Amino acid sequence: MRLHRLTVTAFGPFGGTQTVDFDELSAAGLFLLHGPTGAGKTSVLDAVCYALYGSVPGARQGGGGQGTALRSDHAAPATRTEVVLELTVAGRRLEITRQPPWERPKKRGTGTTLDKAQTWLREYDPTARAWKDLSRSHQEIGEEITQLLGMSREQFCQVVLLPQGDFARFLRADAEARGKLLGRLFDTRRFADVEKRLAERRRATEAQVRDGDAELLADAHRMQQAADDAMELPELTPGEPGLAEAVLGAAAVARSTAREQLTVAELTLTAAESAQAAADRALDDVRELARLQRRHAQARERAARLEEGAEAYREAQARMERSRKAEAVAPALDLRESAEAEHRRAAAAEARARALLPETYADEGAAGLAAAARRAAEELGGLDAARRAERRLADLLDERAGLDRQERADADLLQEAEAWLDGWEERRTALQDRVDSAQRAAALAEQLGERREPARQRLRAARTRDQLAQDTDRAVDRVRTAHGETLRAKQHWLDLKEQRLTGIAAELAANLTDGEPCAVCGATEHPAPARKVAGHVDREAEEHALTAYQRADEQRAEDERRLGVVREALAAATAEAGDTPTGQLEEELADLEERYAQARSAAAELHAAQERLRQAGQEHERRLAARQETAVRTASRVGHRERLDRERAALEEELDRARGSLESVAARAAQLERRTALLTDAADAARVAEDTAQRLKDADARLADAAFRAGFDTPQAAADALLDRAAHRELQRRLDAWQHEEAAVRAVLAEADTAAAAREPRADPDAAQQAADEADRRLRHAASAHDAAERRCADLDRLSARAAASVRRLAPLREEYDRVARMAGLAAGTSADNERRMRLESYVLAARLEQVAAAATVRLRRMSSGRYTLVHSDDRTGRGRSGLGLHVVDAWTGRERDTATLSGGETFFASLALALGLADVVTDEAGGVRLDTLFIDEGFGSLDDQTLDEVLDVLDSLRERDRSVGIVSHVADLRRRIHAQLEVVKGRSGSALRLRGAG
Repeated sequence: MRLHRLTVTAFGPFGGTQTVDFDELSAAGLFLLHGPTGAGKTSVLDAVCYALYGSVPGARQGGGGQGTALRSDHAAPATRTEVVLELTVAGRRLEITRQPPWERPKKRGTGTTLDKAQTWLREYDPTARAWKDLSRSHQEIGEEITQLLGMSREQFCQVVLLPQGDFARFLRADAEARGKLLGRLFDTRRFADVEKRLAERRRATEAQVRDGDAELLADAHRMQQAADDAMELPELTPGEPGLAEAVLGAAAVARSTAREQLTVAELTLTAAESAQAAADRALDDVRELARLQRRHAQARERAARLEEGAEAYREAQARMERSRKAEAVAPALDLRESAEAEHRRAAAAEARARALLPETYADEGAAGLAAAARRAAEELGGLDAARRAERRLADLLDERAGLDRQERADADLLQEAEAWLDGWEERRTALQDRVDSAQRAAALAEQLGERREPARQRLRAARTRDQLAQDTDRAVDRVRTAHGETLRAKQHWLDLKEQRLTGIAAELAANLTDGEPCAVCGATEHPAPARKVAGHVDREAEEHALTAYQRADEQRAEDERRLGVVREALAAATAEAGDTPTGQLEEELADLEERYAQARSAAAELHAAQERLRQAGQEHERRLAARQETAVRTASRVGHRERLDRERAALEEELDRARGSLESVAARAAQLERRTALLTDAADAARVAEDTAQRLKDADARLADAAFRAGFDTPQAAADALLDRAAHRELQRRLDAWQHEEAAVRAVLAEADTAAAAREPRADPDAAQQAADEADRRLRHAASAHDAAERRCADLDRLSARAAASVRRLAPLREEYDRVARMAGLAAGTSADNERRMRLESYVLAARLEQVAAAATVRLRRMSSGRYTLVHSDDRTGRGRSGLGLHVVDAWTGRERDTATLSGGETFFASLALALGLADVVTDEAGGVRLDTLFIDEGFGSLDDQTLDEVLDVLDSLRERDRSVGIVSHVADLRRRIHAQLEVVKGRSGSALRLRGAG
C-alpha cells in the first residue's frame, strides 16, 4: 500500500482545505511530520485512517460513532467536511472520498438540517486515462478496502500508524495484556472460538452423561421401591465413575432375593388353597343338614295348619256340589231374565209412542192405531197433484220476472246504441284524419333520414380538420425547436473540434516515450513535451459532440417528415368539411336529428290510427245489428207474457183448494206425513209389547219346571246356589290348593333323608361359615403375597433390563465425554497433561510473538550496535499461564532479562524494532499486502545522538525495500537530520500544512 495524495477540508484543526503530496514526501524515503503540540500532527494520520475505514482510532471518533465530531471548529458554516485520499493498493490506484454527517444551515429560513454521510470510491483506468466510479455505498466500499488491505482498522493503526507508547507498554505488560493486543492484531478469535466450542461440547456431553446417570439412578430407586427397600443403593452421584456397575450389581442381588420370595409365596398359596377347599366342603355339608331340618319342621307346621282348615274344606266341597246342580237350571234362568228385559223395553217404547199422539188415540189398541195410520196415508197421497201445481207456479213467477229484466236490459242497450250511432260520422272523420297525418309524417321521416348520414360525415371531417390544424401548429413548433437544437449541437461540435486541434500537441505528447521517435517531427529526444491544460478536449469528447449533432439532425428530419404528413391530412379533411365552422355543423345536425325524431314519432302512429279506424267500423256494424235484434225480442215478449198470466190464474185457484187453512201445500203435506208416521210407530210398539208379555209368561213356566227337576224348592233357591265364573274359579282354586298342600306335606314327611336329618342334632351354619371365611381370607392373603412376589420379579426384571440398556446406551456417550473433556482441558490449559497451562489461543499467539521477536531482533541489533536481542519465553510467571513472555538478551553481560527492566531510551528503540517487526509479520499474515508507507509516532526525544543516528539508519534502510517512513515528532534535532518535512502550523483560524525540503 502506498499513499499518493491526501486532501482534507474542515477536518479536525484544519478550517480550510489542506493537501499533502505523499509522492513528493516519499521521494526522500524518510520524512518528518512535526509541529507544536496541539497543531494537528495526529489529525493527519486520523484523516488517513478515516478515509480508509470511515472512522478514526480510539475515543477521537466521538459523535456517537457518526463522525460529526470530526468537523473543524474553524470551518465556515457553508463549508462541508471532506477527506480525499489517493493511494495504490494491490496494483490498483484508488481514490476514496468521505464526507461525515454535516449539520448545515437551512437554505430557506433559519436553523440547521442534517445531511447524511457520503462516500465515493473511484479507480484510475490507465488505458482510458480517466477515473471511473466504483461505488457510493458505505458498506461496499468498507468491504472492498478491508479485503484489499487484508487488515482491520485496529491492525492498520498498529501496523501503519506505529504508536510507540503502545509498544512501550507492550514491552512492560503481563501475559494477559499482551494476549489482548496480539489477539486483535492477528485475529485469533477462531482459536478462542475453538476453546469455547470444546468447552460447550464438554458441558453438553457432561450434561448428557449426568442426565443418563440421573435416569439410571431413578431406575435404581424404582427397583429399590419394587424390592420393598430390600435393595441397597450405592452412595454415588450422577457423573461419578463406577455408578453403572454398582447399580447393575445391586439390581442382580435384588432379583435373586425376589425369586426366592416368589418360591416361598407359591408354597404358601398351595397350602391355603387346600385348606380353603376343605372348609368349603364342610360348609356345604352343614348347610345341607340345616336345610333338611328346616324342611322337616316346615312340613310339620303345614300339616298342623291343614288339620285346622279341614272343616272349611268340607263346606267348600258342599258349596261346589250345589253349584254344579244349579248349573242345570241356568239356561231357564237366563231365558226368563232375557224375556223380562225385552218386555220392559217394549212397554217403555209403547209408552213413548202413545205420548206423541193426540188424546183421541189414547185408548186405541194396535188395530185401531193401524187403521188411523192408513186413513192419513190415503189423504197424503191426494196432495201430489197440488205439490206439482205449486212448483209450476213458482217457475211461472221466475219466468215472468226474467221477462221484465230482459225488457229493461234491451231498453238500456237500445238507448246506448242510438246515442253511439248518432255520433258515428264525426268519429269516422276524425280517425281518417289521423291516418292521413301519420302517412304524411312517414314520408317526411324517410326524406330526413337520407340527409342524416351526409351531415354526420361532414361534422366528423370538420372535427378532424380542427384537430389536424392544432397538430400542424405543434409540429411547426417542434420543427422550429429541432432546427435550433441542430444548429446549437453543430456549433458545439465545431467549437470542441477547434479546441482539440488547438491542444493536439499535448495529446500527441502524451504518447511520447524516451528513445522512441516522435510521430510529428521524428525526434527521439523530447526535452519539453506539451502538457495538457485544464479543460483539454480529447478525441472522445469530440466524437461525443459529433454524435449529439447527428442525433439532433436526425430528429429535425423526422419532425419535418411528420409535419408534411399532418399537412396532407389537414388538406384532405378541409376538402371534405369545407370552411363551415364545426359549431354551425353541430347545430344543423342537431336540428336535423330533432326533426327526424319528431317525424318518426308521428309516423309511428300510422298503424295504431288505421287499427282504430277499422275497429270503429266493426263497432258501427255491431251497434246496428244489436238495435235490430232488440226490436225483435221486444215484439216476441208481449205474446209470451200474456200466456204466462193465464196459466198463473188457473194454478192459484187449484192451490187454494188444496192448502185449506195452511199457508202452503207443502205445510199440509208435512202435517199429514208426521201424523201417519206417529200412528204407524205407536201401532208397531203396541204389537211388540203384547208379544213380549206372552214370551215372559212362557219363560216363567219353564223355569219352575227346571228348578223342581234339579231338586230345588223354588227357582230363587236355584238362582242363589248358582256361582258366577269368578266365584266358581276362586272356590275351585281353594279346593285344589288344599289338596295340593296335603299331598306335598305327606310327600315331605315320607322322605327318608329328611326324617334322618330331623333325628340329628341341630346344625350350626354360622360356625361353619366363619371357618370357611377364615380359610378364604388366608387364601386371599397368600394369593396377594404371590401376586406381589410375581410383580416384584417382573418389575425388577424390566427395570434391570432398562438399566442395562441405559448403561449400554451411555457407554459411547461416556467415551465421547472423556475424549471431549480431555481435549477441552488441553485447549483451556487446565489439564494436567498441559504442563505449561497454556491455552490454545495463547499457544497460537506465542508462535506469532516468536515470529515478531525474530523480525524485531534484526533491527534491534543494528539500533543497539549488536548488544540486544529479543527472545520469546514460554515460562510461567507466578500463578499465571505461560506462552507470552518476552525477554531481552544483553550481549555485553550474557544475561537474559525481562523487557520491563529496559531504560527509557532502550525501551524506545526496542519498541520501535518490535513495531517494525510486527508490521512485517502482520503484513505477511494479511496476505502479503505490501506496506510502502509507515508512520512512527513520538519517542525519539529519549535517545542520545549516537543511538538516534543508529535508529535513523535503520529507518533509512527501509528505503531499500522502496518504503517511505514518516516520523511524527516535535524533537528539534530531527529537523536538522531529516530534510523532507511536513510542518503543521497552528493559527487562530485553524492549522495549515507546509511542505519543506521535499522533491
